[in-house]
Amino acid sequence: MNKHQQQTYALTFLRIVVAVLLFIHGIARIYLGIVDDFGEFLTLYSLPLGFYLAWGITIFEIVGSLFLAIGFFVTPIAIIFSIHLLFGIFLVHLKEGWFVVGAGRNGIEYSVLLIALFLALAFSHFRQSEE
Repeated sequence: MNKHQQQTYALTFLRIVVAVLLFIHGIARIYLGIVDDFGEFLTLYSLPLGFYLAWGITIFEIVGSLFLAIGFFVTPIAIIFSIHLLFGIFLVHLKEGWFVVGAGRNGIEYSVLLIALFLALAFSHFRQSEE
């Protein structure tokens, strides 16, 4: 196996793992019956149509993750997920600091890691599609 194949397999592995993480996030919100609560939370931050926005985000997490996992529309989906996570940082996690566990709780470090992964996937896939 050459270096290019190794990199391709590594990126495919990362793409599938982050897709599974966001897929579970969307499914859990539906399974636990908290999409409406998420909508109320969004409305509290003056985001329009919080209920519908919450359902749109949740459905995107599920459908977008499936597309990402199979390699369709990787660059735009990864960029949208990055923006989605940035909103989560500013609305929820930033006030809690950096650490998710240990020296803090519910901080931004996990979201930053996911954003870095999504942007790396977006860039790598964009570069691949140009060649």
